[in-house]
Amino acid sequence: MSDHLVLFAPSGKRGRFASGVSVLDAARSLGVDLDSVCGGRGLCGRCQIAIGEGEEARLGITSRAAHVSEAGEVEARYQARRGPLAAGRRLGCQARLCGDVVIDVPEDSQVHRQVVRKAPSERPVAVDPVVTLHAVEVRRPDMQDPSSDGLRLIEALKAQWGLSGLSLPLSVLTGLQATLRQGEFLVTAAVREGREIVAVWPGVVTRMAGLAVDLGSTTIAAHLCDLTTGAVLASGGAMNPQIRFGEDLMSRVSHAMLNPGGAAELTRAVREGLDALVGAVAAEAGVARGEIVEATLVGNPVMHHLFLGIDPVELGAAPFALAWDGPIDHPAAELGLRIAPGAKIHVLPCIAGHVGADAAAVVLAEAPHRDDAMTLIVDVGTNAELVLGSRGRLMACSSPTGPAFEGAQLTAGQRAAPGAIERLRIDRDSLEPRYKVIGCELWSDEPGFDEAVGPRGVTGICGSGIVEALAEMYLAGILTGDGAIDGALAARSPRIRDEHRSFTYLIREAAAGGQRIAVTQHDVRAIQLAKAALHAGAKLLMARMGVEHLDRIKLAGAFGSHIDPAYALVLGLVPDCEVGQVEAVGNAAGHGARIALVNKAARAEIAALARRIEKVETAIEPEFQAEFVAAMALPHATDSYERLALSVPLPERRAGRRSRRRA
Repeated sequence: MSDHLVLFAPSGKRGRFASGVSVLDAARSLGVDLDSVCGGRGLCGRCQIAIGEGEEARLGITSRAAHVSEAGEVEARYQARRGPLAAGRRLGCQARLCGDVVIDVPEDSQVHRQVVRKAPSERPVAVDPVVTLHAVEVRRPDMQDPSSDGLRLIEALKAQWGLSGLSLPLSVLTGLQATLRQGEFLVTAAVREGREIVAVWPGVVTRMAGLAVDLGSTTIAAHLCDLTTGAVLASGGAMNPQIRFGEDLMSRVSHAMLNPGGAAELTRAVREGLDALVGAVAAEAGVARGEIVEATLVGNPVMHHLFLGIDPVELGAAPFALAWDGPIDHPAAELGLRIAPGAKIHVLPCIAGHVGADAAAVVLAEAPHRDDAMTLIVDVGTNAELVLGSRGRLMACSSPTGPAFEGAQLTAGQRAAPGAIERLRIDRDSLEPRYKVIGCELWSDEPGFDEAVGPRGVTGICGSGIVEALAEMYLAGILTGDGAIDGALAARSPRIRDEHRSFTYLIREAAAGGQRIAVTQHDVRAIQLAKAALHAGAKLLMARMGVEHLDRIKLAGAFGSHIDPAYALVLGLVPDCEVGQVEAVGNAAGHGARIALVNKAARAEIAALARRIEKVETAIEPEFQAEFVAAMALPHATDSYERLALSVPLPERRAGRRSRRRA
């Protein structure tokens, strides 16, 4: 029988399976989070999956719907009983492998759904409205005055509010007559920048809403805000549905390059995903879609281009040219958002080919240009974006960290979801671990832990958990400075195991409930590569800026916000700094989008600031490779991390010990 390569998204887990194996069985053997409660008999419909179409360039997979068996009688009976499956979906228990394939596991088919942690900032925002409300009484039509309803509305706004030169787009005009008569010619108009009527409602309306969106490559976060007060009415997050086309940005660019219509497919997926999220946050806040009259959006350059419908292919190779780097205002309806008929989306400016509107939003939120302290801001994601500077000068770059920090491609890695290990400590004498998982307040060594975790068990380890695991392994002597798991410690602890020609640190046996969770040498290398790329980017900026020390480091983003600053330093994720000067600042990109949503002066400020931020392109910098190699060590090959050592005792540097069996 032929073996077929199967890649599951969004987990990134992959393996080879014989022809005839069901997708559900393949998922279970890899520990992929695919639900089923009927034993694979096609009754429950919980194992629905989608088959990717096109090429996965990194792995050389050409995925086609024909690479799984055709739907048969079981699926026909299911659809007759429960209704048709969504377009492109199959039951994973019935689809059997007959070729290489990429399998997307939708969120509603996952047992342990991702916890999207891009919570809104509670920091106050100064309100300088882009859209204003104006209640007006409009003259009724009569036979002696043949003027149109639209003209009389514009005349009323001029006479009663002093607004002149207003435009009335067709999208608003189509419902105007019914609205005027419903309100008995007393209506409230929402006017954008004193120039354009974007919505009209019957009667007197005192509240309108706006939407601030942080469009990440992995997750989408949306904050619904009251435009008159700036308050957050509701927030929500969702996985970016583009993940099924590739975990990282370059995979998606490759999909657009290699598959006809691939860019349009990616655009359609992200627009539909965002529109669904808008519906969810609006429902949570009790706000009608038609009350949302303005939106702002930020994202990295590839997300920026794909959402706007711009082919991202030029971003895939030097010189990484953007189609446009300035701010954009565009009708929301033309970008797939069903909100107020005349609403616009304001997209913040990009800074460079790999430093996007999300980095601009972070600058707007954290305002390093208003401070004398030399500050490094790191927005950690699949493509980390870094900004360094102070009042006089700002510089920015990006580093290709990949998806390892989000649990992808790790042996027991997973995205943040209930059951995932997010905190870990190792006893320095016994080398025994204890840990906390998402959704449970108890540590694993506390009474009642297994009962509190419940039947779900411990399911894997997420990004913040793997950072703490590796840092603790280093501090406990399990990891050497070059990142090797010290096999000599196998004589001291059964947690150190010789497996598959290299050593592994066992955190939890499968027999204890849930998944077997271990850190392998492969996992260590994956995190080393990711952290070295980030660290090297920071050191390039520091060299260009001519500084040797940082006054402050800010960790932004969903992942950055859940890293313990001390462990980030121990791992060497960022350059040396005093522990007390490293802080997590939450979803700074989302906060910047919220500032731009409710404050029109902030839009002008960041548009001007983005033009003067100096860009450093790591991909063509000759020093990057040397910095990268030095940053592979823990915490660093040449930097002694003296400032960190004031708070955390660091092990003496020693070379790695190799197993006799290691290749």
